[in-house]
Amino acid sequence: MQFTIQNYIEQHNRVLESLDHQEIENGINLIKQVFNGGKRIAVCGNGGSAANASHFITDWNKMVHLYTGQRFDGICLSDNIGLITAYANDLSYDDVFSEQVKNLLQKDDLLITLSGSGNSENVVRATNVANELGVTTLTMCGYDGGKLKQISQNSIWVQSMDMQICEDAQLVFGHMVMKELCKVDIFL
Repeated sequence: MQFTIQNYIEQHNRVLESLDHQEIENGINLIKQVFNGGKRIAVCGNGGSAANASHFITDWNKMVHLYTGQRFDGICLSDNIGLITAYANDLSYDDVFSEQVKNLLQKDDLLITLSGSGNSENVVRATNVANELGVTTLTMCGYDGGKLKQISQNSIWVQSMDMQICEDAQLVFGHMVMKELCKVDIFL
C-alpha cells in the first residue's frame, strides 16, 4: 500500500480496532496487580520500542505519583546507556537486558517486553531469564508474534506487519495503563 496520510490513518485505525480487548484488559489488570502488590515493573525493547518503554516508565512513575500519591517502582532497562554498552562490550548485545533482569528483578516482579517482530534476541533472552526467576512476563508484539508470543506468560498481539503501526499501538497501550493506574479520565 502506498503511503498517504489517509492510508496511514486508515491502517492505524484498522489495527487498533483489531486489538483483542481481553488481552489489553488482562495486561492492564496484570500491571495493576503487580503495582498494588508493591513489586517492581521493568520494561524493555529496541529502537522505537526502547523509546516507548522509556515513555511508559516516564508516564507511569510521574503520573501515578502525582495523581495518587503512591510510589510506582518502574524501571526501563533500555534507558541506562552505560550499562547497556558495558554488557554489550563485555558479553554481547544479546545479553543487555537478560543480565539486568538477573540483577534487578525478583520473583513476582513484572517484565514487560515491547517488540515489533517478537524475535529480538536480547528481549527473548530477557524473557527466558525472567521466566526462570519467577518474574511474570508480558509482551506486546506485532507481526506474527514471533518467539516472544510463544514464551511470554502473557501477551498482547498487534496484528500488523508495519513496524510503525506496531509502535503506535504500544504507545496507545501505555497511555491506557496510565489512565487506569491514575484513576482519572482527563489530565489537565
